[in-house]
Amino acid sequence: MNPVTARLALTGARSSAGRLAGIAGGVAIGVCLILLLWAAAQGLSDRDQRAAWLREEGRSPFSVPADVDGTATEGQPQLLPLTTETILVGRADDVFQDRLIQRRDIAATENSTVHIPGIGSAPQPGTYYASPALQKLIETTPVDQLGDRYGTYAGTIDDTALAGPDSLVVITGATEDQLRQTMALALVSDFTSNPYGDSATTYATLMALGGIAVLFPVLLLISISTRLGAAQRTERFATLRLIGATPRTVAGIAAAETAVPALLGAVAGVAAASILRPVAAQVPVGESRLYVHDLAAGPVLSTAVVVLVVSAAIAAAAWSTARAGIGPLGAARARREATPRAWRALPLLTGLAAMTAAVVVARVDWPWAYAVVQLLLILGFALTTVGLVVIGPWLTLLVSRIGLARASSAAAVIAAGRIRSTPVATFRAVSGLVVAVFMVSAFAGASSAVDQAELPPARPGLLLPTSVYAYLGDRTDPAEAQQVATRIETLPGISSTAVLYDRPASASGSGSDDSNVYLAAEDASGLGFEDPVTGPVAVFDDDFFTPWAEQPLPLKTSFLQDVNSLQLFAVVINTDGTAEAIDRARTALNTSGITSSPATSRADVTATQTTRLIHSLSVLAHLGTFVAVIIAGISLAVATGAAIIDRRRALGLMRLMGMPLSALRGIIVREAAVPLLSILLLSAALGFLAARLVVESLHDTYSVSWPGQAYFATLGLSMALALAAVAATFTLLRANTSITATRFE
Repeated sequence: MNPVTARLALTGARSSAGRLAGIAGGVAIGVCLILLLWAAAQGLSDRDQRAAWLREEGRSPFSVPADVDGTATEGQPQLLPLTTETILVGRADDVFQDRLIQRRDIAATENSTVHIPGIGSAPQPGTYYASPALQKLIETTPVDQLGDRYGTYAGTIDDTALAGPDSLVVITGATEDQLRQTMALALVSDFTSNPYGDSATTYATLMALGGIAVLFPVLLLISISTRLGAAQRTERFATLRLIGATPRTVAGIAAAETAVPALLGAVAGVAAASILRPVAAQVPVGESRLYVHDLAAGPVLSTAVVVLVVSAAIAAAAWSTARAGIGPLGAARARREATPRAWRALPLLTGLAAMTAAVVVARVDWPWAYAVVQLLLILGFALTTVGLVVIGPWLTLLVSRIGLARASSAAAVIAAGRIRSTPVATFRAVSGLVVAVFMVSAFAGASSAVDQAELPPARPGLLLPTSVYAYLGDRTDPAEAQQVATRIETLPGISSTAVLYDRPASASGSGSDDSNVYLAAEDASGLGFEDPVTGPVAVFDDDFFTPWAEQPLPLKTSFLQDVNSLQLFAVVINTDGTAEAIDRARTALNTSGITSSPATSRADVTATQTTRLIHSLSVLAHLGTFVAVIIAGISLAVATGAAIIDRRRALGLMRLMGMPLSALRGIIVREAAVPLLSILLLSAALGFLAARLVVESLHDTYSVSWPGQAYFATLGLSMALALAAVAATFTLLRANTSITATRFE
């Protein structure tokens, strides 16, 4: 190929520089997002691996005595003793101002060989190791609200045992006797490295689906960017063919023309991803942000992405140019696209069929069923996403025919005619936004399945949201419990206390109700009861402590005259509702030495019962929604700008003949609105359908519910971005339809 000819083909006009810069910019954005998203997915896996040890449940510290023949005998389970190769771990998660603190109490022998992640040896009784974020919180909070809970500071937990820089984790030392009285206790010889337990395959499947959902719009952006100015290139390539260039030479020039900006854009994208890592690391995912090094893509991944993106851009440019069959007169008039046919619905229908089959297979008791479900879900979701893009031009063509029949203005006629002639190119401009609406709907549907319902409102007969309670140990003396309650009642923000009792197991006859809770009648008002009691002892059902209880429980008069024959059950502290008073009550109970469980409140269920997996995936769904919508807006702006550049001669002639600029703007708006509206509702419905199929395949206990306000707000944002993207091209429309734009030989 003649070097002078190639140079003229690549940079022979000022508009070529702008077009090449647009290609480079689109590729740079795409590569940057691919690297950040890929690194984030790997970083999430690394993060959960670091924090996997917190999921260790060990084995029960009890054993059942057995006869000589090995069969279990009736009797009380025996305690398994501590050895140098085992430790006792109490799993007692704590709460501070609605934030979960993962607490692990450890008792070990002096010469224990068990390695504890992040600290090595077990802490001495009365001391604690804290994560940097928790220790900072302790140092900036009054000790009676937080610091007094854990003892004396012994050191910091290493980052290698923490999910992220915001993790609140504490490891406290305790004696064996102290831990034997707690409820959640395990005997541990080693800590797990599996962060998800039985949910590992589910997590892998959802991550794969999320990767498809987020990366697909990015790939559309790169594809649209590399096609910038395709019609303009066709004109110049026809000129080259006229002066003797062979089709192979033209295809080579097209590949080289795309390779240079694509390579520059890809390298710029790698640099941008590296620069933006600290910014991306500030986004909280689950209970913590990621460390900056979690988002490092690495040289191998960066090189692979650059090579793949540039190679795909080169191959696409060369293939499309060769397929166009450009001759010496090939660019004289625009070529009509092949009419889309109904077969374009096949990929979409196949994808939905595969996901439906996954729901059926998930109900079958078959050893390989779950592996088949994973394959069907991933394949079906990918085909459904691709199917939306494939079926779009056909639906756009059908709508354009209806619009052309009912067009009543010049702008409407021209827009409908152009859409009917080029439905593929027209739909390509809005394909990113169509896919974004599909992803937004799928994310919204999946999030609705894991979002927790709101707690029922507080009312008399239910545990007050301002109350804190803790269950009492079997060895606690009733007089000591009453003394502790009286002392706590003198603290600032504490309004009342109540010690609760239940019937001893030995006193429970066949007709007794073991769910009853007893208290002194004068303490009932502090729990929010309004029922009158005539005797000295009141009784109510222990469902009172259930956070999701909706029906108020009645308070009744007990036949007992005192509580002396009962055993301790719990202590309830009623506060003024301020965060300081609630945390002060927690700290006082947790350090009293009479409780068998951490102090908790009715609202703690939202912090303690949300698993890391579900919460992280819900947050990632919203992040994926944001990324998809932003990319769609950029893609629409790029595609609309490319369409104006490709048709600047025709648009310029219209303006030269007297068509006002407002009419040209109407054409551009209609060309974006018609294909978008023709498939928008279908895209949203398919997103929710896909979410429901995924949820029912993986978790039959969850269900997809009606979307919340955030979903409609996101759709509104998508439409606003679409309008902004189209409006942003109006300046380009004015510049490319001036008098000089109509000059040609």
